[in-house]
Amino acid sequence: MAYNEQLAARLRKALAHLPNVGEKKMFRGLTFMVNDKMCISVSGNRLMCRIDPAIHDELIQMEGCETVTMGGRKYKGYVYVNEDCVTTKKDFDRWVHLALAYNDKAKSSRRK
Repeated sequence: MAYNEQLAARLRKALAHLPNVGEKKMFRGLTFMVNDKMCISVSGNRLMCRIDPAIHDELIQMEGCETVTMGGRKYKGYVYVNEDCVTTKKDFDRWVHLALAYNDKAKSSRRK
């Protein structure tokens, strides 16, 4: 499945002010790495946000937000957000902010 180029362009613009941002094709989409850590992705027509696991259960109660599940395993701290839930700048910015806020605390999975 191809990823939504418009969502990717919005993410590029939202992250453009940061010094250490890279893009990597993964998870059948495009992942934005911030400080060498996975931060936020576009896959199909949804975002995948890496968020603080402490607020995970609260966030998945929101419409259009669900836990990332891969290979039958649920990943706490990773959520999918449907495109129709980020149509406004305010809603989009909320998810970007949540992903960036956790990025400072997140462990890097970068191989040494």
